[in-house]
Amino acid sequence: MIQNYSNREEAGKILAKLLHSYAGQKDALVLALPRGGVPVAYEIAKALHLPLDVFIVRKLGVPGHSELAMGAIAMGGATVFNDDIVHELQISQTEINRVIATEEQELLRRQAVYRGDKPFPPLRGKTIILVDDGVATGATIRSAILSLKKVQPATLIVAVPVADRSICKILQPLVDEFYCPLQPDQLYAVGAWYEDFSQTEDEEVFSLLRKAEKFKAVH
Repeated sequence: MIQNYSNREEAGKILAKLLHSYAGQKDALVLALPRGGVPVAYEIAKALHLPLDVFIVRKLGVPGHSELAMGAIAMGGATVFNDDIVHELQISQTEINRVIATEEQELLRRQAVYRGDKPFPPLRGKTIILVDDGVATGATIRSAILSLKKVQPATLIVAVPVADRSICKILQPLVDEFYCPLQPDQLYAVGAWYEDFSQTEDEEVFSLLRKAEKFKAVH
């Protein structure tokens, strides 16, 4: 039984073992939520010989308390809100729109940094393995799931190292397969389940995506 992970790389290797049946599968790819999901997804893509790309999602932070998520937006336009937080804090539509506009700009910036002008791979009819380094509120990954469902993949799989058990119960019915080895009753924070949870920087994301380009040729 896993108590915690030494780092994101180890978490990715553990998930890769659970996903071994997808190794070398034609029309399958790994999509990482940057930034922290990329080192995890890289290990999965490497072990399974699958292409790796990023699917960018931005948390919508509460005005004045940006670490608290009131929702999230994803590539493809799906927006998810934590309605309880929005209502409890009485956040106005004007404030919500302002945060969305800011995060849309950051989403586009990251897309340019990580992907340049490279066309996004076709996703319709594909097997997509969506990866993050952990799930806290679930808003970020839910917005990614909603956006990806719009493109009608053949199979949508979520693979995350750790998530609160109650969040897993919410996410599992939204996808075809759900993998999460560590499901504590109380998460507290994703980083609490890693010995090393140092921040993943843009340069590391770019470097891993570049190194992963060779995986695409192996099937």
